[in-house]
Amino acid sequence: MGSVDRTLDLIEVFSDTGTPLLLPELARRLDAPKSTCFELVRTLQRRGYLYSLGKRRGFYPTRRLLAHAEIIAGNDPAARRLDESMQALRDATGETVIAGRLQDDAVVYVAVVEGVHNIRYSTFPGDIKPLHSSAIGKALLAGMDDTERAIERLDLERYTGNTLCEPEVLLADLAAGRERGYFATVGENVNEVMAIAARADVGGDAIGIAVAGPVERMKAAEPEIAAALMQWVARLEASA
Repeated sequence: MGSVDRTLDLIEVFSDTGTPLLLPELARRLDAPKSTCFELVRTLQRRGYLYSLGKRRGFYPTRRLLAHAEIIAGNDPAARRLDESMQALRDATGETVIAGRLQDDAVVYVAVVEGVHNIRYSTFPGDIKPLHSSAIGKALLAGMDDTERAIERLDLERYTGNTLCEPEVLLADLAAGRERGYFATVGENVNEVMAIAARADVGGDAIGIAVAGPVERMKAAEPEIAAALMQWVARLEASA
């Protein structure tokens, strides 16, 4: 594992725990030698990204990382262009709205606007999802010229009991999605979560847009949510 991987793992450890950590605990969580972890911590301390709370009280990230992240996020060309219109789709449906792009053989979420309900689907920009078990992934897969060959090279891993793991079943599902104009997953990547997605071509750039929420609520409002999504995609493509 390289130093970049270890640095990112360390950041994610603090995100997961939300608490200061001593060096031995960091080394254990990173599955790294204590000496390697010590050098990583010292480097991040020297650059102002970690600080020590004192002897035997551990380390914790400073807000320097947050400051850089906010500047980067504020200047993200994809997110900046999508945020305002995604909020309009969220307001129309009440559910979480997600924009994603193809990254190798997966989907990376580039923008997220959370739904208005107390119980809602939550995710984050930068999350990576499989093509075959995410609604955005299906929308992007179906738009490929070589969809069949793309599916052949995928690892159709089973994430839930509803995941479509047989190529012929997935192809049939994509064909049905093309016919109705949108693609859906019902508990195929995350149990009890349904998502409806469509592909938008924005200046020759393909993005997938999904509306996601609890299965029961999404199922009850599927026609209205699908109509709002497809209207939104049409407006986005027309304004590109």
